[in-house]
Amino acid sequence: METPIFNKVAKSPLITVDLEMLKTEGTRAFIDIAQWLEEGIILREKSFRAALKEHHWEQYKNQHIALGCSADAILPAWASLLVATHLNPFAKTIVMGTLEDLEKQLFSAAILQLDLDTFKDKPLMIKGCSDASIPEAAYIALIKHLQPIAKSLFYGEACSSVPLWKAKPKRES
Repeated sequence: METPIFNKVAKSPLITVDLEMLKTEGTRAFIDIAQWLEEGIILREKSFRAALKEHHWEQYKNQHIALGCSADAILPAWASLLVATHLNPFAKTIVMGTLEDLEKQLFSAAILQLDLDTFKDKPLMIKGCSDASIPEAAYIALIKHLQPIAKSLFYGEACSSVPLWKAKPKRES
């Protein structure tokens, strides 16, 4: 007589949290302020404003934008703000920094939207071996958000997980 095979993972109370499922959809773009600098290092307000006015901002409609400057130039604080005023009517997201900074911001926003009731007092598996484009900072933000309410945290896959943290047993008063 054969013994039936049971899927222990399916019966486990363990909840897998996959950051890939929180990845914000949409096109990402980097806008380099250096394209509007004279000789690659000088920002002249009059010509800068004129160039921004002529730029086709509609091309960034519903996109997630990282705004920065690749040139080794000292820019006035208002330069990026002025670019942002042109982008704002079109872009979904505008972040000062790199595309990686943008990705961190998008994940942070998605993590903050999680319904924590789903995870309260549950053992949680933070799925590993995910998409390489998920920044490590997103995993840390996820832990920061879930640890106060979880029973325990693991990293990896159900078949080969690394225990990260376990809540201390609650004392009865």
